[in-house]
Amino acid sequence: METKIGKITMGKLIDEMAERYPENDALVYPFRSIRYNYREFRDICNQAAKGFMGLGISKGENVSIWANNVPEWVITQFSTGKMGAVLVTVNTNYRSFELEYLLNQSDSTTIILVGGVRDSDEYVNIMYELCPELKHCKPGELNSPKLPKLKNVIYIGEEKYPGMFNWDDIMAMADQVSDQELEERQETCKPDDVVNMQYTSGTTGFPKGVMLTHINLIGNAVSMAECMNFSSADRLCIPVPFFHCFGCVIGTLVCAVSGAAMVPVEKFDPAKVLETIESEKCTAAHGVPTMFIAELEAMKNKKYDTACLRTGVMAGAPCPTEVMKAVVNTMGASEICITYGQTEASPGITMTRTDDPIELRVSSVGRALPNVEVKIVNPDTGEEVSSGIQGELCTRGYHVMKGYYNMPEATKSAIDKDNWLHTGDLAIMDENGYCMITGRLKDMIIRGGENIYPREIEEFLYTHSKIKDVQVVGLPSEKYGEEVAAFIQLKEGTSVTEEELKEFCGNKISRFKIPAFFFFIDEYPTTASGKIQKFRLREQAMEKLKR
Repeated sequence: METKIGKITMGKLIDEMAERYPENDALVYPFRSIRYNYREFRDICNQAAKGFMGLGISKGENVSIWANNVPEWVITQFSTGKMGAVLVTVNTNYRSFELEYLLNQSDSTTIILVGGVRDSDEYVNIMYELCPELKHCKPGELNSPKLPKLKNVIYIGEEKYPGMFNWDDIMAMADQVSDQELEERQETCKPDDVVNMQYTSGTTGFPKGVMLTHINLIGNAVSMAECMNFSSADRLCIPVPFFHCFGCVIGTLVCAVSGAAMVPVEKFDPAKVLETIESEKCTAAHGVPTMFIAELEAMKNKKYDTACLRTGVMAGAPCPTEVMKAVVNTMGASEICITYGQTEASPGITMTRTDDPIELRVSSVGRALPNVEVKIVNPDTGEEVSSGIQGELCTRGYHVMKGYYNMPEATKSAIDKDNWLHTGDLAIMDENGYCMITGRLKDMIIRGGENIYPREIEEFLYTHSKIKDVQVVGLPSEKYGEEVAAFIQLKEGTSVTEEELKEFCGNKISRFKIPAFFFFIDEYPTTASGKIQKFRLREQAMEKLKR
């Protein structure tokens, strides 16, 4: 990997790849017949960057994007990186309350959006609901009491909406800006500038805007590409959402630092993912475990040729052993990697390597990425613990965020005076540096004084032949403080009773670990990035039990 961490900006990175790999596929959408090589991709990013400058967007201004994995998302990612704006990624599940909070908290002056993800005009309607003034103003002249900083609304699509620019209008504005002006602007961008802002899922409290720099993101992509043995010969299928680090760092940026092809899937659909892998001869595919489970189910019903697959990343949730084995044996991704991280770390902290044995890939989340430090500390004293002892995982290095936007106190409580980021995740590190995530500091269940780690019970229940997926949470209990509850997803066409499951646990796990309650569920509540929201499961259980 020749890209130097800390020495380059996103704009220069794309220029460099266009020189180095001009004819290589950069961005491919097979279902839209879009195929840009790196030279063409650089040119279209330059055009969009000049368009944003023509619109009057200054360096350091915050530009939000609210869209699924459309081509304009990737172009915006790299073009804002070229002209110095900060890209604020908006969760595609957001509704008016969350959007209003994000646009105000981030001081966004511009929002780029699609019509909607579920309905063709849901996002447009939400914008008009938030700022009715938009219907009666000239594009670029929004004056909204609710969103005082917001001036520009840009719509990706053909339809014309009152008060909004179209994407094509922005591309046309490029004519007002010379190549030299863009070059001069790009030169003012420094590797330590914030280039991207992502709001943490906010499963507790209000979401926080994580400020990430060129160094953070490019460095993380370089480190992960190294772990995956990624090169300009690779082609990555990206079905995970761009608004999340998984999509726009482990996805698009890992390709960009390698000269590899980005092959996005606009909206997750297991058949579309498999068709994309087959038709584009993808060598890698990303996903959260539930995505891979759905793809494996689809492969039972129809034949897809996935022999081209070599690697990819499974992340976002613990990976069940059987799923990992099937991805290796059925899909052919023999070098699939597990990554652990969080948005505050750009996101990768640890990763397995392509040559790690499968047992290590399912029992651990790998070891520290290159150029990254990881330690496990006692959460009460902050002292580092020895290998094999559980504590909080902390990390330090080029990948740690600049901080939370306009939240100095929250930043201070996340990053200590020695620059260690405290993840809030409990882990054990073995003598070779491989880490096992055992729970969150908040996730741990304490029943009658006994510490219980949900992951352990989930892994055990997963060995039952009828169980497709399982999530374990703690519920408040007068007698024990907390009790264990398991939410079970059964394999199609099977049935099992609560009694049978308790019997199955029998003498195989400690009595205090056996769930007091089993709930059978069809769908888990998830964030848009596919993470299961355990606090929602807890709420559902308490409602059912009238607690």
